[in-house]
Amino acid sequence: MSTKVLIIGGGYAGVEAALTLNKLKKKKKQDIDITLVDRNDYHTLLTELHEVAANRIAEDGIIIPFDRIFKYTDVKYITDEITSYDFEGKKVSSDSRTLEYDYLIMAMGSKPNYYGIEGLDEHAFTLWSYDDAIRIRENIYNCFKLARQEEDAAERRRLLTFVVAGAGFTGIEMIGEIAVWVKKLCKDYCIDKSEVRLIVIDMLPRILSVLSEKNSKKAHDFLVKKLDVEIILNSSVCDVSEKGFSTGKEFIPTATLIWACGVCAVDAVNQFDIEKVNGKRLKVDDFCETKHKGVFAVGDISGFKGEKDIPYPAMVENAIQTAHGVAVNIVNDLTGKEREKVEVKMHGVMVCIGNNYAVSDIMGREFGRVMSVVMKYMVNIHYLWEITGFYGVAKYIYHEVLENKSRKNMIEQHYSVRNQTWWLVPGRIFLGAIWLYEGIKKIGDGWLKSAKLNGFFGGADSFYENYLNPSSGWDGVSGATGASSAVSDAVSAASGAVSDVVSAATGAGGGGTEVIDAAENVLLNWDWGWIQFIAVKANEIAFKIDFYPMTWIKENFLLANNGTQMFFQWFVVLAEIIVGLCLIGGAFNFIASGFSIVLLVSFLMTTGLYMQSQWWMLFLSFALMAGAGRAFGLDHYIIPYLNNFWERIWKSKKWSPVFKRALDRYNKD
Repeated sequence: MSTKVLIIGGGYAGVEAALTLNKLKKKKKQDIDITLVDRNDYHTLLTELHEVAANRIAEDGIIIPFDRIFKYTDVKYITDEITSYDFEGKKVSSDSRTLEYDYLIMAMGSKPNYYGIEGLDEHAFTLWSYDDAIRIRENIYNCFKLARQEEDAAERRRLLTFVVAGAGFTGIEMIGEIAVWVKKLCKDYCIDKSEVRLIVIDMLPRILSVLSEKNSKKAHDFLVKKLDVEIILNSSVCDVSEKGFSTGKEFIPTATLIWACGVCAVDAVNQFDIEKVNGKRLKVDDFCETKHKGVFAVGDISGFKGEKDIPYPAMVENAIQTAHGVAVNIVNDLTGKEREKVEVKMHGVMVCIGNNYAVSDIMGREFGRVMSVVMKYMVNIHYLWEITGFYGVAKYIYHEVLENKSRKNMIEQHYSVRNQTWWLVPGRIFLGAIWLYEGIKKIGDGWLKSAKLNGFFGGADSFYENYLNPSSGWDGVSGATGASSAVSDAVSAASGAVSDVVSAATGAGGGGTEVIDAAENVLLNWDWGWIQFIAVKANEIAFKIDFYPMTWIKENFLLANNGTQMFFQWFVVLAEIIVGLCLIGGAFNFIASGFSIVLLVSFLMTTGLYMQSQWWMLFLSFALMAGAGRAFGLDHYIIPYLNNFWERIWKSKKWSPVFKRALDRYNKD
C-alpha cells in the first residue's frame, strides 16, 4: 500500500518538497503517492513580482504552470483551496473534496501584515501575488491616463504621487522599477517628469536594514540622486483613505500606496490548535514537525528557528531548505533511517533597483554593482534550471533580455529586435552546402591519405611573404619577375593617401604600414605586437592575421610530423562535413554555426581568407547563430526533445529515449 504525502501550497517550499520526494522515491524505490494542492494551477516567482507590477516584463514571465514543473514526475496536482484540517483524522477538506494523508506538508506561505492600521486593507495595494502585480500595473497606467487630462492641480499631483511603504527588499525593488518606468510613461503621456513624486517611507532609520551600512547607503544614494526618489525614514503610515495617508506629521495625498512592510502566516493557521510564534507562524521542532505526528510546516508558515532562537526570515532560501529537509526525513521514516535535523544556511541577499543596478551581501562579501546584477540573474537561472530545465531558463532569458519592456539604452534597443528565423533558412542551407563541398573536395584531393599541410601552409605563406618582400619580383597576377617599373602620378598619390589614412587609423608607433604597386597589387601590413594583419590584392583580395601564438602552434605542433598533420587533416575534413550536414538539416544549428566561425578564424590565422569566396561565410555564420535551425530544421524537434529527455532523467531517473510528450515545445503551457 502506498504512503500518501499531501502538500498544501505550490510556492517555493511546496514545489521543492514535491520534486525532492519524487526523486527520493525513485532512488530509494519507495511507493509514495505525492499530491500537491494549490488554488492556482501555476507556480509564481514571487521575487520577480515587482518586474510585472512596473511593466518591465510581461505577466507570463513570472508564472510557470505546474504541468511543466511536474512533467515526467509522479506528482499529481489539484487546483483547489483547502478550508478545513483534521489532524487527528489525517484528512483535509475543501468545498468540493476530502483528501486523506499519511504525511502532511503545510506550505501555504504568508500574506501581507497590516498590523491593524485603519483603512490599509481597503485602500492600499499589496505585492504578494500575481494578481497583486497586475493590479498595481493597471493602476499606474490609469493614474497617468487620468493625470494627462486632469485640470485640477491638486488632483493631478495626487495621481502622480506614488508611494511604497516599506524599505526592505520588496519595497526598494518596487520603487526602483517604478522610477525607471515613469520616465517612459512621462514621455508617452506628455507629462513633465518633475510633476511625478516617488516616495519610500519606513519606520526604521535606514533602508535595507539587513544589509551592511555601506550597501544601504549606496542604495539610498542611487535612489535619491539617480532615480529622484524621496526617502522618508523614522515615519509610519496611519489613517489610510482613498485620498492618501497620514505619517503622523503630514498628510500625503496619493492614489497609489503600495504596502510592503512585512508579512505574516496565512489566515488558515488561525484554525490550528498549534502554538504560534513570530508573525503567527507555527511552532515546529528541529525536523519542522508540528505537535501533530506526520504534520510538517515549511517555508513562511513555519516558525523554524536558527541558532539565535529566532525564526528564519520569510525568504526563498528558508522555504527551499526547510521543504527539502522535510522531504528527506519522510523518506528516512519509510526506509527505517534516523531523521536528520533540518538545516537552513542563508547565503546572503541581493537587491535589484531597476534593471541595471544592484547591491548584495553574499556569504560575508559585498559585491559591486555589476557582479550583484549578474548574481541576481544566476540565482534565478539556477532555480529555474532545477525545476524546469531549459524551458524555465530560456523563458526567463527571453523575458529579461529580449522582451524587457523597461527603458532601454541604445544597444538594448537594437539587440532586442525580433525577427522570423525562417528568413535565414536559404543562407543556412547554402552555407552548409559550401562546407559539405569543401570537405568532400578535400577527400578527393587526398587529405585522408597523405600529409599535405606542409605544402598547403607553405604555399599560402609564400604568397604573403613574396608580397611582404616586393624586391623578390613577384607581381601577384602573372607571377612574372619584376614589379611594375612605373606607376602613374595619380596612382602614386592615391597610394600615399591610403598609406596616410591607415597610418592614422593604426596610430603612431603601431607598426609599419605599406601600400605597394597600387595599380595592381595592394599590401597593407599592420604589425600590432603579437598580431600582424596582412591584406593583399592580386587576383582577389586576401586577408591574413598572423597571430604569433597560432604561428607557433602551426610550426611546432601541426607541422611537427606526418602523424600530427594527418590528425589535423582528418579533423578538418570531418568538421567541415559535419558542420555542413548540420547546417543543411538545421540540427544543433547554434553549435554548428559557432564551429563554422572557429574553422574560419583558424583559416584566417593560417592560410588567410579571400574576400570573394570566403569572407561572407564568416559573417553569415554569425547571423545563423540566431536560431536558424528552429525554422524548417531539425532543431524544431531536437532541442525540445533534449530538454524533455534531460527533465525526465533529472526528475524521474528514467533513461528510456522513447517516451510520451517527448517533443513538447517550450511554449506549450
